[in-house]
Amino acid sequence: MNDLHRNRTLNWTLLIVFAAALLYVLGVRTLVPPDEGRYAEMAREMFASGDWITTRLNGIKYFEKPPLQTWMNALSFGLFGVGDWQARLWTGLCGLLGVVVTGVAGRRVFGARIGFYAALVLGSSFYWVACSQANSLDMSLASMMTLALCGLLVAQRDDATPAERRNWMLLCWAGMALAVLSKGLIGLVLPGAVLVLYTLFARDLRIWTRLHLVKGSLLFFLITAPWFVLVALKNPEQPHFFFIHEHFDRFLKTEHHREAPWWIFFALIAAGSVPWLGVLVQSLALGVRRVSDADSDTDTPGRFRPRLMLFIWIAFITLFFTKSNSKLPGYIVPVFPALALLVAVYLDVGTRRSRMLTAGLSALLGAALLAFVPFMERLAKHPGEDVVYAACQPWVLAAGLVLLVGGLLSMLYARQMVRDLSVLVLAIAGFAATQLLMAGFGPIAAVRAGAGVLPALKAAGAMDPATRVYAVGMYEQSLTFYMGRPVTLVDYLDEFEFGLQQQPQLAIPTVAAFLDAWRRDALEGRRSVAITKPDIAADLLQQGLPARIVAGDARRAVLVNTAPTTQATP
Repeated sequence: MNDLHRNRTLNWTLLIVFAAALLYVLGVRTLVPPDEGRYAEMAREMFASGDWITTRLNGIKYFEKPPLQTWMNALSFGLFGVGDWQARLWTGLCGLLGVVVTGVAGRRVFGARIGFYAALVLGSSFYWVACSQANSLDMSLASMMTLALCGLLVAQRDDATPAERRNWMLLCWAGMALAVLSKGLIGLVLPGAVLVLYTLFARDLRIWTRLHLVKGSLLFFLITAPWFVLVALKNPEQPHFFFIHEHFDRFLKTEHHREAPWWIFFALIAAGSVPWLGVLVQSLALGVRRVSDADSDTDTPGRFRPRLMLFIWIAFITLFFTKSNSKLPGYIVPVFPALALLVAVYLDVGTRRSRMLTAGLSALLGAALLAFVPFMERLAKHPGEDVVYAACQPWVLAAGLVLLVGGLLSMLYARQMVRDLSVLVLAIAGFAATQLLMAGFGPIAAVRAGAGVLPALKAAGAMDPATRVYAVGMYEQSLTFYMGRPVTLVDYLDEFEFGLQQQPQLAIPTVAAFLDAWRRDALEGRRSVAITKPDIAADLLQQGLPARIVAGDARRAVLVNTAPTTQATP
């Protein structure tokens, strides 16, 4: 049982089962706003319009991010139809790609057992698996940066042949280019800064002669330049907004209202590394020290130090975003492949006690989930939503049991010195527990997405292009996707501010102007639907809006027009 990493049949079976389970769960939940609904709707509009250059949201120019994920989602809609799992297919494949590439790099750089462990660790880490299930840019960026990191590691190892060095470095350059197309200049800045810091700490200037700078730069620009040129030609306002506002302003200013405590990313790394939390600190420490005199990570100038590279990757990215005034949880996802490789190295050389510790800690976390289940209904923040959390309780209970039993079994095998089986069992438990939690989130996702009001919207004719649909004081990211059409924004800017500066005719700036438009619709016999917050709906009705509420919940209300009570103003 200590040679499982050599069993090719087992390795391929694990990969196939992992891929099937990861991709199957993509469709069990509705799209959760804001990110999932936003990027699904952008892709739907791209697919419907046939415009693959100018990205739009709700029919309005939207240049906050590059188009790679929108392209991939639109392609998925074209191949498989428009739906939930199709909107998540690209991120699911990205998560799978990251696991495979990390395993291959671990095998090439450190050995077969560490490659096996690295794939198991990443494929079971809570945050990596959870982000693989969400239609967000973070997993797309992280997987492309993983290509860059792993390409660099394999290319720069001391025993690489010239052909291997060239090919893997070209993969590294391609990964950075695709990372830029995923989320912007961060895909180049972060790997570049890591390389500079590695050069300083490792005293290795010769690595710059092995980067294939000319070929790599040419490949990088061949991949990235076409879209940036075409979108700027069609939309001259795009370059300044994208490169200045979305990069420098987002990092330096707080106007995006995404501040968070300085320690948030450290906490996310700890929580996201479950079930490997028990060896997290030891694995990071391993990145900056030698294991033995014969180890490849020596201080000899010019000799490649892969563990040091991994440690700098984790430390710099974490500190970089900690310093930023804009902090979102997904920013930290790119560190997990590097962390998985360091954890894998430690699991190979660490003590039996450390492996028992991480298994035991995972079992305790499973027990904590079980103890938490009776209190879940208290998480409800809106009236009537306690039943939604109650519906999630069986899934959390199952996840807790899996983590508890898996942790105890893994601890038993670790005690018996059956390393491979101990790691495998804990990885299976971590992956299964995360999938259960994600599937159990379904009822909460449906409420947040507003799935309950969809039948009323359909009955009111909201899916008909001839019906006017207004979003008053809010924008429903997921509902717009499910209606399959844009809506008219009323008294709402937020992320649309720049786009509406270019196309102000696509929105109604004030509630007073909306009231006039609504009454004109009624006079002309045109069907109108408004989606708004319950308190805004009550205020509109008090102002004499000719409407009635046909559906709603604690988060939103749906109004349809009735016979006019007052004459529309000219």
